[in-house]
Amino acid sequence: MAISRSDLVAALAEKSGTTKTVADSVLSSFTDVLLEAVAAGDKVSIPGILSVERVERAARTGRNPSTGETIEIPAGFGVKVSAGSKLKAAAK
Repeated sequence: MAISRSDLVAALAEKSGTTKTVADSVLSSFTDVLLEAVAAGDKVSIPGILSVERVERAARTGRNPSTGETIEIPAGFGVKVSAGSKLKAAAK
């Protein structure tokens, strides 16, 4: 079962004892801060829950799956998300 954004906002509002409008604003602000930090190359860490960081990927040779042709994949960036100990324990 997936939790939608509106479900998450409702749960945050209930847990924090605030309105859905305030909870939605906080969630939007958190998203903005996370995106800005990752774009700047900073690591965002919530101890015990998760860490998110931008990682560099080197240029490499790949293969087009439909034609089998060899292609060059340029260097770029990716995002690494690591689960913390509390999140891992909750998944058991």
